[in-house]
Amino acid sequence: MKTGVAIIGAGPAGLLLGHLLRAEGIDCVVVERQSPEYVLGRIRAGVLERTTTDLLRRLGIDARLDAEGIIESGFNLADGDRRIRIDVTAHTGRHVTVYGQTEVTRDLMDAAPARGLPVIYDAGDVTLHDVDGAQPIVRYVKDGVTHTIAADFIAGCDGFHGPSRKAIPASAVREFERVYPFGWLGILADVPPCHDELIYANGERGFALASMRSRARSRYYIQVPLTDRLADWPEERLWDELALRFDPISAHGIVRGPALEMSIAPLRSYVFETMRYGRLFLAGDSAHIVPPTGAKGLNLAASDVAYLSDALIAHYARGDDALLEGYQARALARIWKAERFSWYLTKLMHRFPEDGTFEHRMQAAELDYIESSEAMQASIAENYVGLPL
Repeated sequence: MKTGVAIIGAGPAGLLLGHLLRAEGIDCVVVERQSPEYVLGRIRAGVLERTTTDLLRRLGIDARLDAEGIIESGFNLADGDRRIRIDVTAHTGRHVTVYGQTEVTRDLMDAAPARGLPVIYDAGDVTLHDVDGAQPIVRYVKDGVTHTIAADFIAGCDGFHGPSRKAIPASAVREFERVYPFGWLGILADVPPCHDELIYANGERGFALASMRSRARSRYYIQVPLTDRLADWPEERLWDELALRFDPISAHGIVRGPALEMSIAPLRSYVFETMRYGRLFLAGDSAHIVPPTGAKGLNLAASDVAYLSDALIAHYARGDDALLEGYQARALARIWKAERFSWYLTKLMHRFPEDGTFEHRMQAAELDYIESSEAMQASIAENYVGLPL
């Protein structure tokens, strides 16, 4: 098979890139090692910046987003019994939309056939070859048969554990990492949320997050040591803990229900600065990971894809490679700002094992400043709603 752009990974980044390219008549194919059911089974973020929703609207993939998405004009920071509302719309004139990443992926999947976007699922043993040559190659195995795709370019949208980043030689790699000494224990349940807007809480019992996927589906997290396992947290224990942390500060209180999903996720900040090597371009989690504090993961992937699609469209439409040459620098400038904001919120709202009373006082002083400063609230709101492309 020959194509213009071989896209590795059928998560939201890969599918979004494929749609943007096909909308301009550019040949591309998406290769995914997992099944569609597995891809849709991944439970991820649910807060979309305007940058992300604008791309979906540009593609006409917004019917369910408009029908089911929840517009949020603010969010909350809390410590103890104090809750500080950050009015995002008042400070920026914009808002975020609560709409699950799974639903974004489903919409992109469903729209692919009509746009003529081929997606190859269950592609095993995906490997990349000659990525620094004139025509890179992707090989994969499906139904016991090895297939080869010859492409003009490869877009690695295959996440942190995919093969794309590994195809770049160590001599060309630049990477930066911060691993956090705790994880997030999460529960998803079909219960009404305890509050009408998201709450990040930092109390004596540690960090907790109250969020939602809809008015009838809630997503909660608490900070736990990396040594904790799911077996340590039966559902009732987790609901009891959430009630202790959110009942005093939420409008509606914790409503309990059976878990649809529970998991413990480690937290890290990671940037792989080599986002281009030859004709291989990285986008999304293959190039960067942010802690979920701040909800930047999916939105950063969308901004990468916006930059990369503009660059590829300019190449095919006008033979102009200036944006391809500048893709890495352009993407990294936004990535590092989002990394900074996620790191800042993580440091502000979590109890680190090495911290003592001084650090806790610093967190309280910072929250005091945020509560009293319109300028500080405006800065947080600007970063939360998403910096411009």
